[in-house]
Amino acid sequence: MDSLLERFLRYVRIDTTAVDDSKTYPSSSGQLELGKVLVGELAALGVSDAVQDENGIVFGTVPGGVAGAPTIAWLAHMDTSPESSGAGVRPLVHEHYDGGDITLPGDPTKVIRTAESAELAGLNGKTLITSDGTTLLGADDKAGVAIIMAAAEALAADRGIRHGPIRIVFTCDEEVGRGVDRLDPSKIGAVAAYTLDGEAAGLIENETFSADLATVTVTGYNIHPGLAEGRMVNAVRVAAQFLSRMPWQRLAPETSGRRDGFLHPYVIEGGVAEVKIKILLRSFSTAELGEQANLLRAIASGLAAEHPRAKLDVAIEEQYRNMAEALRCAPRVVDLAVAAVRRAGEEPRFKSTRGGTDGSRLSALGLPTPNLSAGMHNFHSSLEYACLEEMESSVRTLLELAQLWAAERQVD
Repeated sequence: MDSLLERFLRYVRIDTTAVDDSKTYPSSSGQLELGKVLVGELAALGVSDAVQDENGIVFGTVPGGVAGAPTIAWLAHMDTSPESSGAGVRPLVHEHYDGGDITLPGDPTKVIRTAESAELAGLNGKTLITSDGTTLLGADDKAGVAIIMAAAEALAADRGIRHGPIRIVFTCDEEVGRGVDRLDPSKIGAVAAYTLDGEAAGLIENETFSADLATVTVTGYNIHPGLAEGRMVNAVRVAAQFLSRMPWQRLAPETSGRRDGFLHPYVIEGGVAEVKIKILLRSFSTAELGEQANLLRAIASGLAAEHPRAKLDVAIEEQYRNMAEALRCAPRVVDLAVAAVRRAGEEPRFKSTRGGTDGSRLSALGLPTPNLSAGMHNFHSSLEYACLEEMESSVRTLLELAQLWAAERQVD
């Protein structure tokens, strides 16, 4: 526990915020900095092939000691969400959590409330880690990074644990949808993988959204407002009308749940001459993404008819696909995760996550990759917190997974 906590507290202090519109990979220098730290720590644990490649991705192999055991992989991402600041994180450790609301001292208006975070009810008496309220914490996904490093440390310390080769991979820019852009599954060289990028202990995410990104570009014409009559085309006004015609009582994150998909405008920037709107398209059914895209195109078409001098373009970019589509072809990968969670002392719970992971894309590329708990909660916000005991449970789960896979035989 002490080693796990110490690692986590060090990692979150490194600013690895992903930059959404960056043209570089990784999008921020802090990811390279953390990667160098991790390579050094892996090498100190005896991972002789630890390396940070030209894209900033960290690779390493914990050698196996069981002949014929298949290679598996553990993955986490080094970046944090750009939705809240990750600069100057000051982590706070709350030992023996008393079950009440947690006021964050750096900004007393920021309060983690039991009424708004149902998971707190089960964490009474445990050790929680938060930021001071001025930044996010970075448990997403530095909790996953710390868990993997602690598991690797345990394997290095106890040669009696029977396991096959374990590939360790730390990716970049997952939070901006580019975590697998520079990652070839063949370079991992595993038959199965597990991301450590989930919530409460015992959770197994074997289904995610399918996801696309729409960029709506509204092109107008700017001129001095004193000379604008009959000449100006205000892209800001047209963009506002576009947003007002998007459904919000349905197909919106704030009015949908469970297995409902949504359209989520999350960035708008520009001026009179041009406005760009970024919209997330999400559904558990990949086919429904096409319907959502067509709805946006229909709104654009209607506005183009009303504003013939404006130009509206809707560009769709594929992001990731529901991992369940691939995992159905590899049930053993999930079955062994269930067994490992039980052997670690937790009750397995399945969740269809209303988001995505690196595993979504890796699964689609042929490497089945469900997502496991990392003990993180309220991520992407200054109200984020992590539970140390849940993180420790995830370390035990990885060690059990390693042993279960060692009992498997390589399938040709």
